[in-house]
Amino acid sequence: MGVAVSDWRLARAVSRLGQLGVVSGTAIDLVCARRLQLGDPGGHVRRALARFPIPEMARQVIRTFYIPGGKPPGIPFRPVPRYSLRPGRALVALTVVANFAEVYLAKEGHDGRVGVNYLRKIELPIPFACYGALLAGADHILMGAGNPAELPALLDRLAGHRPVALPVRVQGAASADGDAFVEFDPADLWQAPPPMLRRPRFEAIVASVDLAAALAADPVTRPDGFVVEGPPAGGHNAPPRGPRRLDPAGQPIYGERDVVVPEEMAAVGLPFWMAGGYGSPDGLAAALAGGATGIQVGTAFAFCAESGMAPLLKKAVLARVARGDARVRTDPRVSPTGFPFKVVDLEGTVAREDVYADRPRLCDLGVLRSPYRKPDGSIGYRCPAEPVEVYQQRRGGRVQNTEGRRCLCNALLATAGYAQERPGGYAEPAIVTCGTDLTAIRHLATTHPGYTAADVLAYLLQ
Repeated sequence: MGVAVSDWRLARAVSRLGQLGVVSGTAIDLVCARRLQLGDPGGHVRRALARFPIPEMARQVIRTFYIPGGKPPGIPFRPVPRYSLRPGRALVALTVVANFAEVYLAKEGHDGRVGVNYLRKIELPIPFACYGALLAGADHILMGAGNPAELPALLDRLAGHRPVALPVRVQGAASADGDAFVEFDPADLWQAPPPMLRRPRFEAIVASVDLAAALAADPVTRPDGFVVEGPPAGGHNAPPRGPRRLDPAGQPIYGERDVVVPEEMAAVGLPFWMAGGYGSPDGLAAALAGGATGIQVGTAFAFCAESGMAPLLKKAVLARVARGDARVRTDPRVSPTGFPFKVVDLEGTVAREDVYADRPRLCDLGVLRSPYRKPDGSIGYRCPAEPVEVYQQRRGGRVQNTEGRRCLCNALLATAGYAQERPGGYAEPAIVTCGTDLTAIRHLATTHPGYTAADVLAYLLQ
């Protein structure tokens, strides 16, 4: 869920209650670095890093980013290097350590199951992030926003500390040479023999039976299960199948081909969880009746007491839901990935056109930037949310791709309370995402003000 909304606290709370708690793996390196710069309140990050099996790597991360007492207000966060096909050792170390810490904290003090959710679209950190999660004993890895066919084999090799090479799509490259690779050899990190690792289960997040069946048909790509996300789900959605059409509000139109019936998924023969509009007692019952193992729920948990969303944003959305004027739209332009993205229409956030227009256009984090082939054959990196003249004139991008694009990297960090502060007192605005079905939070906010993860589960399991 976004960046650090489903953080270790929320995942831990859900896991302690007997369900699968899942942490968001998106931009965990940035989150960890900023937590340390805020003084690591409660000492949680440092407590986790004290258990990291390569102590000098953890100490280096702490030396680089930890500020006792936290950085002074108005001072920007220290930058983190941006990913490329050949990331530097410091960035690799931060990514491995940060993913370890998030999973370690989520698993601390109980024997429940914990998973990590990654985006295939953010592909450059994947091998390093997954390895950090494995070192902490993650029970499940989930991945969507693209075809995760390479993940089963990648996890097999990482669990054995063997080298991996993840294919990366390069924009503007001919099909014959369109693939590059991000490579990682875990042995490079170790001076002593590494510990034995348990290979986690892998669940592919899909939006169609066709993709699920294709992945399941090949032993090399077959996951251990699926999460099936329908169009009502929050965050990134799969584009509609078929011709691109928009409704009068500018939202993509989904049709019958985009609806996955649980009974059809059951025929694939692997465990699956339904998501997107299933986060209610009736939704759970329907999923189970159709052969699903269960449901994945995001929206109800995003606004519970344990979620990592900034409290003021949480309060503002819950107030709108209580008044009956909360509006969630599927925006086909807002995300630099090109995938439709759910946004809550909330004042003060970059979802509003006036806030978007006032924000200086820049891309200084680069989480969503993509490799592209330059005219000389070398590889560069670009993002449709960066300044238009940079994207178009210097990096050969199409100006149409920049229209309406928000910097989700900065905005989602702000949503979790880690907004970058700019010179002159400007702070990055947030953006809030959730699903379109608000039934659960409407019920919970009314019956249990300040509701908790336990309240969500009691409601779902009633």
